[in-house]
Amino acid sequence: MTDPDLELVARVLACGDGDAFAELVRRHQSDVRRLLRRLTRGNAALADDLAQDTFLRAYRGLAGYRGGKFGAWLYRIAYNVYASAIRATKPAVEADERDVDPPDGLRLDLEAALGTLRHEERLAIALTIGRDITHEEAAEILGWPLGTLKSHVLRGREKLARLLRDWRPS
Repeated sequence: MTDPDLELVARVLACGDGDAFAELVRRHQSDVRRLLRRLTRGNAALADDLAQDTFLRAYRGLAGYRGGKFGAWLYRIAYNVYASAIRATKPAVEADERDVDPPDGLRLDLEAALGTLRHEERLAIALTIGRDITHEEAAEILGWPLGTLKSHVLRGREKLARLLRDWRPS
């Protein structure tokens, strides 16, 4: 099976078809924004800014697309945009770099629970859960060895299971 986005990519590359690129954006913007919201711990405004930068970089770098899943290529760009933004801000100590225990009685939902994970665990979970990419592709996106990615996914899932075990919707 071929990636349905390849025809659109070819049209953009062949004749600068703006409508074709707009369709690519429409197809992928929700997933890219959702990924970036998870990476930014729910900061919707920052995630939206980073998503816009992601698509701008994708358009400018489309000639460098070498095939494969277009969505995975976009996730790699989104992660790089996110990582650049994090490096630019260089917080002294990020809360997400520590293990954070939620206060007793806190009503958790998945996004809140994801926000309590260590940075690496959140990255690994955000890329591998509910996405049409493999662990191998996620490891490549992050520039990590496959075993490292799998370890972070496992630890993140264990923490999420523990945090959400007693959660009940109201």
